[in-house]
Amino acid sequence: MAQKCEMKLLGTAGSPFVTRVQFSLKLKSIPYEYIEEDLYNRSELLLTSNPVFRRIPVLIPANEPPVIESLSIMEYLDELQPDVHRLLPSNPSERAQYRVLAYTFDTLYSPWIKEFMRTRDEKRREELKTLLIGASVMLEEALVKFSKGKPFFGGDDIGYLDIVVGTFLGWFKFCGVVFNFNVIDEDRTPRMVEWGKRMWSNEVFQSVIPSHEIHRKFLDMLIDILPPLPQQPAVSA
Repeated sequence: MAQKCEMKLLGTAGSPFVTRVQFSLKLKSIPYEYIEEDLYNRSELLLTSNPVFRRIPVLIPANEPPVIESLSIMEYLDELQPDVHRLLPSNPSERAQYRVLAYTFDTLYSPWIKEFMRTRDEKRREELKTLLIGASVMLEEALVKFSKGKPFFGGDDIGYLDIVVGTFLGWFKFCGVVFNFNVIDEDRTPRMVEWGKRMWSNEVFQSVIPSHEIHRKFLDMLIDILPPLPQQPAVSA
């Protein structure tokens, strides 16, 4: 008899935030039912589960309120099942530092890379390259700090920060192929490059990272549904 799934996950293929949750669920061996959302025509289930933000991912546990926002969902799963592939460290100070870096990544790095792929203004794209390079160097320094000489941000195994950053590796590769821009490279961020190779070698990671084609479709959808980017001011002669 097939195992009944106590969790439902509302998501859209190509979203790194949805991929984070899928990765976490699989690392913790938690069965779930995945429901693909059409963001052009959001379902009633999504609108009632996340009425304020109306976005994915949303995790719907059995007989409990929905959990929204990828970082919150990851922490919920870690507390729900702490004895299987622990994601966050047990030390409160370290947990706080992990959360700060994850928040910084989501509020700075993620919007920059999204804007980089959407903008058609070459001057702005060059500015974003500079910002992304600086942020990548920051990630290199954070990897050295948090890994303490071990293979991952989480130490010996994939943890919270590895998932937060790692689920953007598909987008990094997409930028290299489509825009000829390597977000991380051997010269600037050699440790991040080696870390990325270790992430790609993980079978669970390989099973959840979307293909190049899915990334392309997701980007096309973002361009359609998001408000137009503000025009850069004209430069006077």
